[in-house]
Amino acid sequence: MREENHSVVSEFVLVGLTSSLEIQLVLFLVFSVFYVAGILGNLLIVLTVVSDSQLHSPMYFLLANLSFIDMWVSSSVVPKMISDVFKERKVISFQGCIAQMFFIHVVVGTEMVLLIIMALDRYVAICRPLHYLIIMNFQTCILLLVAAWIIGIIHSLIQLVFVVNLPFCDHNEMDSFYCDLPRFIKLACTDTYRLELMVSADSGFISLGTFFILIISYIFILITVWQHSSSGLSKALSTLSAHITVVVLFFGPCIFVYLWPFPMVPVDKFLGIFYVVITPFMNPAIYTFRNKEMKVAMRRRLIQILSFRELF
Repeated sequence: MREENHSVVSEFVLVGLTSSLEIQLVLFLVFSVFYVAGILGNLLIVLTVVSDSQLHSPMYFLLANLSFIDMWVSSSVVPKMISDVFKERKVISFQGCIAQMFFIHVVVGTEMVLLIIMALDRYVAICRPLHYLIIMNFQTCILLLVAAWIIGIIHSLIQLVFVVNLPFCDHNEMDSFYCDLPRFIKLACTDTYRLELMVSADSGFISLGTFFILIISYIFILITVWQHSSSGLSKALSTLSAHITVVVLFFGPCIFVYLWPFPMVPVDKFLGIFYVVITPFMNPAIYTFRNKEMKVAMRRRLIQILSFRELF
């Protein structure tokens, strides 16, 4: 009898972040600045790595792909979030909501695997430097990158295949600023306990497990370096500090949102903003400001561009 009362939901209403006009204006300016800066920063990294032959190495190849993924992480949410700031009624179609969740989990799953690959790259570079270019050759990097995207797609499909046909009633208001899988499931007119448990296991525990694998791998690298040469420990710490910072910024919000048992809407929204707006902006800053070769390459590109413009 309950299933007969289900109505077809064609769109979802997003509550957004605030109803205050003053705060909306501030958010519009802040989100716009961070989004544009993040896109330009990541794009600059990609173009610098592609155009500078001195950066054609496995580490920078993986870094360019991380920047490419970060551009899509923010672009999957932020443009609509900015356009919805001043709208009184923020809506997204059912198909658009499914597409947004699919794309978010694809890029997130891919980035998880990519960070593991980057940790592997640093392990080989630090612990087996003489065999680095043999082990981490271009063909290996391409295969690992393809595997990362395949795993990301499978990760997303596993979750969406169970939620795409959920029955929905008249209630279609989602207390978020984008289509969030946990809140999407809660709107369904059926018992979703097992489904929520599956989503937590698939996203939360995988995030937590991957986070600990990465941290343990970095500890293992540092121990190996210390055993061979205590003087090289500071250099290894400097090399790994950027990766560790990115890992903490990336996995922190994911672990909290999916594994924290008590829903905390303000905190979840803040972590969502931090993940889709702040982190893609901070990643290029972290890798650029802490990497001398990248800074030199960017300065060289900038000089070439300025000298080219002076010719005209």
